[in-house]
Amino acid sequence: MAPRASGTDTQSMLLEEFLPLLAGEGLDTGRTAVFGLSMGGFGALLLASQHRVPSLRAVAAMSPAVWSLYDAGRDDNFDSAEDFAANDIFALRPELELLPKRIDCGTSDNLLYSVKDYVSDLPGGHQGGFKDGGHDSGYWRSILPDVLTFIGRNLA
Repeated sequence: MAPRASGTDTQSMLLEEFLPLLAGEGLDTGRTAVFGLSMGGFGALLLASQHRVPSLRAVAAMSPAVWSLYDAGRDDNFDSAEDFAANDIFALRPELELLPKRIDCGTSDNLLYSVKDYVSDLPGGHQGGFKDGGHDSGYWRSILPDVLTFIGRNLA
């Protein structure tokens, strides 16, 4: 993902600052997983699909903010239609085929139908699913143990 018009570049911060910081503290970064919720879930899926982390072993997303069509009203998510097209998470689904993935979304979440659309053609299968809950901390707390178990299993 290219930097936003504001100059924010979260992927570069993760790859060029955070992972080196962890390695500098003596932590093993030879096996990594990416995980996020809402727009962070989108970011985790995007980063994983772009193969920018050679040590990546899994990706997990809770209630990922994924959309198949550009909406100019979502200018907080994408700078333009061109920015959306350059980061089209739906078009990048084949890139995740061999990577273990877990995607969860609550059945009362306003992103439910978009997330269902996203996973419907996701190659290679995935774990996770849809259960009672919304786009809120109560739902995320309820599935977090399963998400962390998934990540731990794939990092072991």
